[in-house]
Amino acid sequence: MDKIKMTTPLVEMDGDEMTRILWKMIKDELILPFVDLKTDYYDLGLVHRDETNDQVTIDAANANKKYGVAVKCATITPNVQRMSEYTLKEMWKSPNATIRSIMDGTVFRKPIVIDSIKPVVKNWKKAITIARHAYGDVYKAAEIRTTEPGIAKMTFTGKSGKKEEIVIQDMKCGGILQGMHNLDSSINSFAHSCFKYALDTNQDLWFSTKDTISKKYDNAFKQIFEEVYEEHYKTKFEKAGLEYFYTLIDDAVARVIRSEGGFIWACKNYDGDVMSDMVSTAFGSLAMMTSVLVSPDGNYEYEAAHGTVTRHYYKYLKGEETSTNPMATIFAWSGALTKRGEMDNLPQLENFGKMIEKASIQTLDDGIMTKDIVGLVDSDKKTVSVTSIEFIKAIRKRLTKLLA
Repeated sequence: MDKIKMTTPLVEMDGDEMTRILWKMIKDELILPFVDLKTDYYDLGLVHRDETNDQVTIDAANANKKYGVAVKCATITPNVQRMSEYTLKEMWKSPNATIRSIMDGTVFRKPIVIDSIKPVVKNWKKAITIARHAYGDVYKAAEIRTTEPGIAKMTFTGKSGKKEEIVIQDMKCGGILQGMHNLDSSINSFAHSCFKYALDTNQDLWFSTKDTISKKYDNAFKQIFEEVYEEHYKTKFEKAGLEYFYTLIDDAVARVIRSEGGFIWACKNYDGDVMSDMVSTAFGSLAMMTSVLVSPDGNYEYEAAHGTVTRHYYKYLKGEETSTNPMATIFAWSGALTKRGEMDNLPQLENFGKMIEKASIQTLDDGIMTKDIVGLVDSDKKTVSVTSIEFIKAIRKRLTKLLA
């Protein structure tokens, strides 16, 4: 069989630890034998990020804006322990946060659902997609820890010279202060990304904040979403038979739990971080969660929603076999290849991405699984726990048959 051709490269962002090992396995077994792969490669492994003073992360994000589609491996966000372990120059920022800021994107996370693993919430019949705003809030907050009494104030000096000042608290003892911000432009981009993605995937869109308590901060999100919807998307939603509505986040939680699923739930940055983990765990596992960063100008970056699986990496370094689940990373590749094929009008490539996903699901349905999800199976189906490479090779066997 001739290899499937590509015309535009994918931006390939390599990563760290066990997911870096899986990355190579997936390419060698599931992609390179079938596709004449073209990528613009960036090594986002922590060692290389340190060597380039993290410039490589910025270059990768800009390449994504140039080519339109990227696929990213999981990466380490260093803490004090990692500083020492890798002898770093400094504690570099999260690569994901850097990429999200440059792309001005929204993260859409959706669980991979299979018949033999039932959601903890028994009435959930369809996957729930979390749309997470990827800028600001607590992730870009400024903080002060004080040990003495005093007056805490917040001040804004406008470019015109106009000054606004409010007293936050007359503190009678030591305490903590946090200043959060967001930008109208970023919230506007968040709204456009959510409405476009809902139309692209033919799903209803729910949006939630807590504007009854946060009457300016959260209310700004609510107002901007409403304005963007009314001006740009209301007619399109009505024509497609889709619904958009806003509700308070506590009401949204109750509605989500009572629902059958099958919609997009848009959340602010921190809310989306927490709720995506809740949804993925309730559906089965974070290792079975897809993630795609979508910018309002139509650029896509596919990645796994989980980390670098450090514990398995240390076992791997000792020469031990691991049963690490590669599904989310496989789906990052399949999503990127499908989107590349769609954008370049290459139906063979688009179909190939879909066939990888079909072969992966077939493998799980046949009871061949990594160790982490064997215990989640809620049926009498016979299962067998295999190593990562055995699992990937089982997928390749089914993929070859599907392509034939």
